[in-house]
Amino acid sequence: MKYPHLFAPLEVAGTLFRNRLLSSPQGYYNLGPDLFPNDDMVAYFEIKARGGFASVCIGDCIVDWKNGRHYDWLLPMDNPKMLPGLSKVANAISRHGAVAAAELSHAGMYAQASYAAGAELYGPVATINQYGEVKEMPEEMIEYIIEAFGKAAAFAKQCGFGMVTIHGGHGWLISQFFSPKLNTRKDKWGGSFENRIRFPLAVIDSVRRAVGKNFPIEFRLSGAELYPEGYDLDEGIALAKAIDGKVDIIHVSAGHHEAPEATIITHPSMFLPDGVNLQYAAAIKQHVKSYVATVGAYTDPAQMEEIIASGQADFIAMARQTLADPDLPLKARSGRDDEIRKCLRCSTCFGSVGRHRIFYCAINPIIGYEKETGYLPFVRKIKRVLVVGGGVAGMQAALTAAERGHQVILCEKSEKLGGVLRCEEKVPFKAKVKAYLDLQAHMLVKAGVEIRLQAEVTPQMAKTLAPDVIIAALGARPLVPQVKGINLPNVFGAVDAFLEPEKVGKTAVILGGGLVGVELGIFLAQKGRAVTILEKLPELSVDKFSMHTLALRDQIAKLGIKIYTSTTAAEITETAVWVKGPSGSWELPAETVIYAVGQEPLREEALALAQCAPEFYQIGDCVTPKNILAATQAAYAVANNLGR
Repeated sequence: MKYPHLFAPLEVAGTLFRNRLLSSPQGYYNLGPDLFPNDDMVAYFEIKARGGFASVCIGDCIVDWKNGRHYDWLLPMDNPKMLPGLSKVANAISRHGAVAAAELSHAGMYAQASYAAGAELYGPVATINQYGEVKEMPEEMIEYIIEAFGKAAAFAKQCGFGMVTIHGGHGWLISQFFSPKLNTRKDKWGGSFENRIRFPLAVIDSVRRAVGKNFPIEFRLSGAELYPEGYDLDEGIALAKAIDGKVDIIHVSAGHHEAPEATIITHPSMFLPDGVNLQYAAAIKQHVKSYVATVGAYTDPAQMEEIIASGQADFIAMARQTLADPDLPLKARSGRDDEIRKCLRCSTCFGSVGRHRIFYCAINPIIGYEKETGYLPFVRKIKRVLVVGGGVAGMQAALTAAERGHQVILCEKSEKLGGVLRCEEKVPFKAKVKAYLDLQAHMLVKAGVEIRLQAEVTPQMAKTLAPDVIIAALGARPLVPQVKGINLPNVFGAVDAFLEPEKVGKTAVILGGGLVGVELGIFLAQKGRAVTILEKLPELSVDKFSMHTLALRDQIAKLGIKIYTSTTAAEITETAVWVKGPSGSWELPAETVIYAVGQEPLREEALALAQCAPEFYQIGDCVTPKNILAATQAAYAVANNLGR
């Protein structure tokens, strides 16, 4: 076996974990007003178990609904009416051989949804935070919550879960009580280490009494909180040592949910390396006998194998990667590493759940539609399919059509598959995008798709190929702003700047503060350029719901990139840009000016092929330029329906 340590079974508290790969706690928010688990939720978690993970954990199970919820669409573990739905979720996981786990949590002083509904905010001490006035939690409430954790654990066991995960990290209630800077209470629940550890230990004892001896308890903690008011690794080690032997698995994360600079490390951004938080788990592992799990940006089975083999951790936990490829364990075990879709860390999932309360994945069109994969339309007729355009949408359409049994020809006018995203191959923090494009191209070959490069499809050529179906995925062309001086030799489009950054001068002004402009600005600033970004809107045009936006703003600040909003370019010269903004007009020095103001869809070029086959579909940027998510979802849906 290629990864013998990664796939070595391990017995924990009488429970068999079939390998060392855990699907770490993830919430599910596509619930109705009654919050009952639905079939979509069952399917969402079941595919991870079917994909081979040793354990699949349901996140955000709130032990005290009235006072402890940070959102209104979480699971109330103190509501017995949840029993049938949660039982179905647990059974859907366990019937595939995975250990079903439930994460037990209380938001404490950050219980914003409870507060909005009329409850008080309670924390270890009285204070003021971004949500309102926090009251010191009275002892009777402390005892009530300790008991609530135990009751929730017993309920989880009744529902059929085989493990509970106590959430003691990321700034939630347990970590609030443990915090040396926050918890300055004068009674037995605060101040000294002995007093601050009392609440976490009491919760663990309550849970253990509820579930019994031969039942795994996992405890999730932050090895370090990674912001000025948080605790460091020494405190994280002290916490782990205090709970050692009282829990079975110590799940070592990092960061703090309510501190932006820390939460982009809790959920590592694309600017951080794989396994960035391993250092905390490895340090704690040296001090405890309980099993240790590490989490944080793992995608490569070879790296995971080395971690387990070297004794730095006993388990590898993954979250976003389980969306990108829920079948990672099966593929790695069977030697199909070359088929694993690796998470881009683009945080499309965070953006979609923030906006719609539904997880989607940019590179896995099944996510959000897991239940539908069991009810794909029957292929009544194998068809000859011509896909025009080898970008993100075209590759996904060709791959899905081939997987459904159709005869597929993919034509790309350039010399390489991948489309416009290939321009980012020199960008270090976009390495995962290149890997994704390479994977799609590789999978097309494995699927038997006929690939024709440097093949521009004309209507005559399309008719000669005699396809039953044409799928046009021609993409878009960059919009060129109508600014005086736009044709000067020191002016480039964003694609050209990505491809040949060496041609960009020491000072660069980027027209356009959308995702492309901001990421280009960061790339150039990392290469030593002084970058200024102009955006005509009052704010940068980036997704306010996405965790990636926090990472972008963090990079902007660290790299000293200047941002001017509500500002436009009036004229470009060979040495400067004249700009117009709220404070008037002024001159910005610029050796190079780069425009990144959007894309124009190649609709007419696509429609020229509309009469060349009985069926015609137009997808991706040649309809409306959007993003990878929109392209892959549309391509997958169209290709799945071809056999009708």
